Amino acid sequence: MTVRVRPANERTAFGVIVTAAGIMLVAANLRPAVVAVGPLIGTISADEGFSSAVAGLLTALPVLFFGISAVVAPRLANRFGIERVIFGAMIVLVAGIVVRLVPAPVALFVGSAVIGAAIGTCNVVLPALIKRDFAHRSGLMTGLYSMTLSAGAAVASGVSVPISNALGGNWRLALASWALLAVVAMVVWVPQLASVHRVTSTAPTSSLLKNPIAWAITVFMGTQSLIFYTVVAWLPQYLVDGGMTPVRAGAVLASAQVVALIMSLVAPIVAGRFADQRAVTLVVLAVCAAGFVGLLATDVWPGFWAACVMVGPGASISLALLFMVLRSSGAKQTGQVSGMAQSVGYLAAAVGPILIGGIHDVTGSWTIAMAVLGLVLIPQALSVLGAGRDVKMTG
Repeated sequence: MTVRVRPANERTAFGVIVTAAGIMLVAANLRPAVVAVGPLIGTISADEGFSSAVAGLLTALPVLFFGISAVVAPRLANRFGIERVIFGAMIVLVAGIVVRLVPAPVALFVGSAVIGAAIGTCNVVLPALIKRDFAHRSGLMTGLYSMTLSAGAAVASGVSVPISNALGGNWRLALASWALLAVVAMVVWVPQLASVHRVTSTAPTSSLLKNPIAWAITVFMGTQSLIFYTVVAWLPQYLVDGGMTPVRAGAVLASAQVVALIMSLVAPIVAGRFADQRAVTLVVLAVCAAGFVGLLATDVWPGFWAACVMVGPGASISLALLFMVLRSSGAKQTGQVSGMAQSVGYLAAAVGPILIGGIHDVTGSWTIAMAVLGLVLIPQALSVLGAGRDVKMTG
């Protein structure tokens, strides 16, 4: 997508602050409604009679719609403008959250799909907004944006079970409580509706679809997303089945997400100092692999090993964005690679929670299921050899 950059003299200092605050608040809404399901998945499954595979589908649906909406979002932004699309996405997000209040299993799945469509739209157009309004500070704003995503996920992981307990065990109300944060973001976003800035929707070219570097970035994006959303979906249940209380399991995941938050800010700063990011990225993935081994091979220090696991996807989301910028030859190609990586990557990532849940159903072992998840690090590491190499894409 091509972004029209608004000259700096058209924006007052106060306007820049309001825009930055709006971006951060919208970003804060792009994970909680999805991540909050993980710590409550055991209770939800017991109440609704879900198998692990069906419960995995519940957590996978939003990710699936991330990928679907990534194809549509640029067209919406081109027709209605970035500002209005983001505001509309927040309205749709609130609607999806509220739908999950309906006491019927189908409402859970419909609401989750709607939530995924809303969040997926913002996943695509928010980086374009950052590129437009903060071109001179794109690195800082991208880091803050990624950090806010991780912060929202961490908070949701840690407080979902306590909120449910405070509401008398009503997990539907606990999930619905995240609508309040979305409403706040909508209110703060209202001043942005005075402007309409469109983007030119550009699908990936045939040369890009044949480009090995573009596919390496796409595989990297997809595998890190698969690991992140599957860990978020099933790690609490894995820990609970190992004897941990739901509250403590949620706290372990939340603490691990704090580590992911820090890594999402630090990783692109460190990796950006090098022309070639392969070594730095492979070190990150090695720490993640060690986390899987420690988590599955021993009962001690589960919080430490979970934190090591989350170092991988925490750093990788920012590194994926960095690869899109560094490997592309211009802003237009950056948008094309972003759309390709997010659409294909998220569609692939949606398989993770369902697959791991199904493996648990068949084997009865979370250890086997999570070990299979750890194997996803192999294709991710192989993709780094292309995505992290100091070379520009052509075409």
